[in-house]
Amino acid sequence: MASIAPEQLLAEIEDVIRTMPPRATMRHETPENLSWLGRASAVIHLWDPIRSVIFDHHVTNIHHPMAREAEQGFRGALTMLHQAGHELRLRTVGPLTVAMGQGSVFDYFDEVRKVIEAAKSDLLFVDPYLDAEFVSRYLPHVSQGVTIRLLGCNRMATLLSAVELLRQQTGLAIEVRSAGAFHDRYVFVDGQACYQSGASFKDGAKTAPTTLTQIVDAFAAVFTTYEQVWTSGTVHQ
Repeated sequence: MASIAPEQLLAEIEDVIRTMPPRATMRHETPENLSWLGRASAVIHLWDPIRSVIFDHHVTNIHHPMAREAEQGFRGALTMLHQAGHELRLRTVGPLTVAMGQGSVFDYFDEVRKVIEAAKSDLLFVDPYLDAEFVSRYLPHVSQGVTIRLLGCNRMATLLSAVELLRQQTGLAIEVRSAGAFHDRYVFVDGQACYQSGASFKDGAKTAPTTLTQIVDAFAAVFTTYEQVWTSGTVHQ
């Protein structure tokens, strides 16, 4: 374990993730990119010197002349950064659980926004009531280069029309699928973190108290379940 406080190291890793250069330009050996990679390697070494050897291998692959190897390097580095952050968060503050009282609509929105902005490669929303209001409220906060996947059910017409217009205006990569009746509301971040909402994302804290809870112990099972639902869902262009 690092000689600095876990809380300090966690803050550093979260800032490294937040300031990651755009994925499309990561392979360019600019001073800014090399500086960021050096900083990322340093914090991973402080977190775990043994696993930092693997991280350094991922960094080397980012600059591989073959696109496939470069992509694997990027994904491996990003995964390890998130792994370090989640491990440290569990050691320091534990899983995120936030309760919002009735009417605390901004507090709810702000917590979901923080989760969304942490994504670097993939966001999967699961909510039967995803619609145009959800799209306009949350998706503008997704970083360029992140693939957005929306799994809905009940309001597909309004959802699809809003998604198409947002695609045209922003170029965001948004995929939409529907599945049979389900009631859960989740957001999965980069395949590494999962948060369950007590209310539909568009209605959080409007008319009743609600919660946003990070799923930790059951993460693998929940993630696998909804990846399977996504895979078998109806594709909407």
